[in-house]
Amino acid sequence: MNRLSIYILALGVFLTATAELVVSGILHIIAKDLNITIALSGQLITAYSLAFAIGTPIIVSLTSRMGRRKVLVGSLAVFILGCIACSASSNLTILMASRMILGGSSGAYLVVAFGAAAKLVPAEKLGSAIGTIVLGFSSAMILGVPIGIAITSWMSWHAIFIILGLFSLIITLVILRLLPEIEGDEPISFQQQFKVLGSLVIISGLFLTFFRESGNSILFTYLTPFITDILHMKASNISIIMLVFGIFGAIGSRVGGYGVDRWGASRIITFSTIVQVATLALLPLFSESLGIGLGLIALMISSMFVAGPAIQTYFIQQAPQSSNLVLSLNTSIVHLGLAAGAGAGGVMINATSTTLYNPWMASFIVTLGLAAAFVSFSLGKKQRLLKFHNQA
Repeated sequence: MNRLSIYILALGVFLTATAELVVSGILHIIAKDLNITIALSGQLITAYSLAFAIGTPIIVSLTSRMGRRKVLVGSLAVFILGCIACSASSNLTILMASRMILGGSSGAYLVVAFGAAAKLVPAEKLGSAIGTIVLGFSSAMILGVPIGIAITSWMSWHAIFIILGLFSLIITLVILRLLPEIEGDEPISFQQQFKVLGSLVIISGLFLTFFRESGNSILFTYLTPFITDILHMKASNISIIMLVFGIFGAIGSRVGGYGVDRWGASRIITFSTIVQVATLALLPLFSESLGIGLGLIALMISSMFVAGPAIQTYFIQQAPQSSNLVLSLNTSIVHLGLAAGAGAGGVMINATSTTLYNPWMASFIVTLGLAAAFVSFSLGKKQRLLKFHNQA
């Protein structure tokens, strides 16, 4: 039953992640329908990210002591309302507000799903459970966006949100029916929960996330022009190669989950981040070879997703009493890192008039994340030794 519950939670993540990602594939259609510019329609993504980054820690903190099933159902109910509002939007203002509702509710659902999964499985299976939840997100990259684009071509972009709302309603009813009662965090004060923010182990771990996501964004925001302009792939083949990359990401999330259970979170983070740094550094050197270039990108994406379950698991292990708060802050840092990386990548392109050097910049930034990880691991080891000596 616990395994079924994990997959149910992952399906919810798939739906909420699809609502986030699908807009990027249909921005031009939304812009035309609302009679606005592409640049203005792009702010729909910004609005979602800001609501996700700011709203998630607040919502998660306020609901930390509530039963997890109740919070999951509540966040999905708000998400469904956001979908209804999106489907009925006839102007940018309403659609922007609707996207903010989706951002806050999706963020809350994702974090609570991580926390609930951690309480549904024994400690030795934590990595696999978190990997399954991450798989829900990576599956949205593979299937959600292409399906959304197909629905838009077949009906309209409004229909995407009607369908997402209907399927979310089904998942909500399934959660009510099948998910067991899961207690919230221990009844400790908010002041004690927020003390975790003074932990250098956690702070350095959050820096790992920031630098890692910034580095990812430096490449991924401009991945299409890199592939077409630098690797010289035909634009008509981009959708196919993106699907292949998504499959590599999904495989990576599963491998990462199993790897955490077998070798530990810190080892998986270290290994996968080193691979990521190396592949990014090599990428510009093989710009004349389409096959090697695409292979390096696929390996980099796989290693990136391998680290996903490990990082979530690491935070849960380091702050078990405040895991929901820390995970919510981590998801906020993810979005801040993505925004920072997109800006930094744009500056690099303006300075060099090419995307060729973006992978080198990304490699350097991810290396800073690896350094932050080593600091966190070292401090955590010292804390455990000190605690052991004090108990002895």
